[in-house]
Amino acid sequence: MWNQTKITALFGIQYPILLGPMGGGFSTPQLLAAVSNAGGLGSLGAYTLTPEQILEADKTIKEQTNKPYNINLWVSDVDERLTNYPTESLEKVKALFKPYFDELSIPLPQLDTNIPSKFMKQVEVLFEIRPAVFSFIFGIPSTEILDEARRLGIKTIGAATTLDEALALEEAKVDAIVAAGFEAGGHRPSFLKPAHDSLTGTFSLIQQLKAKIKTPVIAAGGIADGKGIAAALTLGADAVQLGTAFLITDESNATPVHKAALLSDESRYTVLSKSLTGRMGRMIRNRISEEVKYETEVLPFPLQTRLMGPLRAAAIAQGKTDMINFWSGQSAVSLKHTKATELMQALITETQLILKH
Repeated sequence: MWNQTKITALFGIQYPILLGPMGGGFSTPQLLAAVSNAGGLGSLGAYTLTPEQILEADKTIKEQTNKPYNINLWVSDVDERLTNYPTESLEKVKALFKPYFDELSIPLPQLDTNIPSKFMKQVEVLFEIRPAVFSFIFGIPSTEILDEARRLGIKTIGAATTLDEALALEEAKVDAIVAAGFEAGGHRPSFLKPAHDSLTGTFSLIQQLKAKIKTPVIAAGGIADGKGIAAALTLGADAVQLGTAFLITDESNATPVHKAALLSDESRYTVLSKSLTGRMGRMIRNRISEEVKYETEVLPFPLQTRLMGPLRAAAIAQGKTDMINFWSGQSAVSLKHTKATELMQALITETQLILKH
């Protein structure tokens, strides 16, 4: 049976279909529950949440599903180069973006370069909650954290953009590895080399990982329908992870204007940019991503996010869509289901028809 894999057995789920843990407020307890209740593994991207907000979200999740689910954190949630970041560099980047603020008639924000990491405190709460699965990106947690997850019976998933990263994750004895292809929307979770040196496509990455590691592999990036799922499983993936396809559903917290962009012709034009957050991510092109080239220095993560936050809010309020960042993978052209349960059913039915066993 196509839906009986190492991953379904490992996580106790019915289908090897995982919801991409979209952080930044895009994933919701409702979306997570819809995917888990339909037999997949729902996920909550929690890297921007405080420990209290994670507890609150988990309470809502537990009211809506009794099935396994995943909570995702960022191991590295503050760039190292933010330490002692020079004032002149900060002012230079602010000056670069000032024309956009002027156009929207809003002031540049006051920025504090002292941003502490939330990760350790988030992990403490995660161990209190005990989700079935703890996934993480941008690195590998300490041996102590991984040992504690094992002791509590929490399965772990790391994300790799290269074979070297997958080998490092296998060495750390994680339970599963996401093969994060460069077609995926959102951030590139590279951690051994810079993101721009880690641009392997999903199908190549699956094959590289399956040839060299024994840990179960979850394919992610550019998969939006049953054909993509069947192809990934045929290449040896033990499960798939979809993000952009679920972004357009009613249960996702993407703005109406973001969902409209994903369903428009503009969704065929995605670019890799660090203009919004300071880290490379795939988005639908906009004026800022076109004008601020990838090589241009922007602020370290998450300071760049704090710079751009007020601009994004004002652009949304003023309907200036050419200045708004819309995360998107490369396969948004075929999206159509706006209910998470219907999307899950369509994915299962289509995959079943193709693989027929």
